[in-house]
Amino acid sequence: MKSTWKERLKSYLKWAIDSLVILARRTPAGRYAYARIVNHAMEYTQEVNHSGTKLSFSIPNAINEYRVDSFSTKEPETLEWIDAMQEGSIVWDIGANVGLYSCYAAKKRGCKVFAFEPSVFNLELLARNIFNNGLLELVTIVPLPLSDELSINTLNMTTTEWGGALSTFGQNYGHDGQIMQRVFAFPTIGVTMMDAVELLKIPQPDYIKMDVDGIEHLILKEGIQVLSGTKSVLIEINDSFSLQSEDAAMYLRNAGLSLIAKRHSQDVEESREFKNAFNQIWLRTEAHNNPKKGSRL
Repeated sequence: MKSTWKERLKSYLKWAIDSLVILARRTPAGRYAYARIVNHAMEYTQEVNHSGTKLSFSIPNAINEYRVDSFSTKEPETLEWIDAMQEGSIVWDIGANVGLYSCYAAKKRGCKVFAFEPSVFNLELLARNIFNNGLLELVTIVPLPLSDELSINTLNMTTTEWGGALSTFGQNYGHDGQIMQRVFAFPTIGVTMMDAVELLKIPQPDYIKMDVDGIEHLILKEGIQVLSGTKSVLIEINDSFSLQSEDAAMYLRNAGLSLIAKRHSQDVEESREFKNAFNQIWLRTEAHNNPKKGSRL
């Protein structure tokens, strides 16, 4: 297949930039200039104002700039779910990435958030976003992946870009169940949801947001006890990955939760890669069947 002019231009620009970086690093002045550019990129921020809640996020590259620009439109169902949380709740953000939703839940609802994010490339931005928004007392970073057992295994990654996604722990498949294209990996320790409570002493969550690009069902498998005390779960499931979809639903139902919504935005619908991925919202069965007037999720 012939490459498009955009692909050829992108390839040329990459070659030109790489060449300039190589030349610049050959001199002290060039190395200083290069370091200043990198540091400035990490310090560059952009503000979000969603429904009166203002947040500031680091945007060192195009991925993070897109995340900020699409904050209100990419996952409106997630924002609405957070808006309905009871104030001061305990939230687990499993697969927190750079912390957009962790910060929003903390700032909007005063939630105590535990942000699970193992990517070494995302952790700095996650920390910067927590600090820049004055949320040190509300958002705690847990730099470990969740899994179906306590083990040492490999975090396989499809990108090394800041703010990148589509990584998986201990498996070789991605969000759609297909073999992933690994470009980087490192060994780390994975824990179960029960390990997080019993060994790490992380409080039982009232709400769980889970988006780990493929192993959601494995995490749920060993988390029934934790799920049984949870009010609501928002989880990203890919309908084309039947094992993930069926097993996740079974574990959530076994924990006494009921599926009440399944949504994704128009942005996702128009994406060829993610159009079969939906955010599912599960609610404690008793709360769903007998809601108190005026109560939140």
